[in-house]
Amino acid sequence: MAHKATPSQKTSPLMQQYNGIKARYPDALLLFRVGDFYETFGQDAIKAAGILGIVLTKRNNGSDQTELAGFPHHSLQTYLPKLVQS
Repeated sequence: MAHKATPSQKTSPLMQQYNGIKARYPDALLLFRVGDFYETFGQDAIKAAGILGIVLTKRNNGSDQTELAGFPHHSLQTYLPKLVQS
């Protein structure tokens, strides 16, 4: 019998979109604009935090927690070249 996810166990729409794009482009480090921040998740967050020297934290994703790293949108010109060059 299949296990049905309860609402608290479901993946958020943001993470569903992120995971879908990541599945198509597994070698790309994805940045998502979320409000006033650019955020990245999972292994991308771990990589970005190391490259950029930014804080690695976690975000609730249903019943799981996902690694998260981000920076303010106005800092894109500072951080994007570092990611591209790495």
